[in-house]
Amino acid sequence: MSLITGDEFGRLFRTFKHTAFRLEVRDRYDASYENESLAKFLACEKDDLPWMQDWLTMIREATDNGRRFSRVRVVSTPLTDYSRFGIWCAQFTNGAGEDIRYLKREQASAANLPNHDYWLFDSSKLIRMHFTDDDEFLGGELVEDSAIVLQHNYWRDVAWHHAVRRDDFATE
Repeated sequence: MSLITGDEFGRLFRTFKHTAFRLEVRDRYDASYENESLAKFLACEKDDLPWMQDWLTMIREATDNGRRFSRVRVVSTPLTDYSRFGIWCAQFTNGAGEDIRYLKREQASAANLPNHDYWLFDSSKLIRMHFTDDDEFLGGELVEDSAIVLQHNYWRDVAWHHAVRRDDFATE
């Protein structure tokens, strides 16, 4: 299996035509670029999220051009520190135009959602995400089987139907 990483992976976010959807099912991600901000969040220190600024700019530009980013995060309860950090960060990505919603793990399980992360671009390009056992991103696998892509579209719709908007979830 060949994994898409780096600039090739980044290009997917600049070249989709209409929609980019992400299903996140992990309770933790180990991304070195955000570890300092996570530590500041846990210590209740201010942070301007320097690692997120390019992402926010890209979302704003896409939104201004009629392209839509959306995401459903499946979370365990009680929330992990990382999930609480993600909810806090989502206020900024939502403010830039991405629609991030939350779904409790029990609901995701009852709805038979998959136990893997993926991006779905324009409902036709499926990238299944791969991680190490230590939660580090390895890369994305392009899946071209139309039946599998269709199944992931169905899971996107089910997840979206059951998920709660970030602001509502954050106040629960």
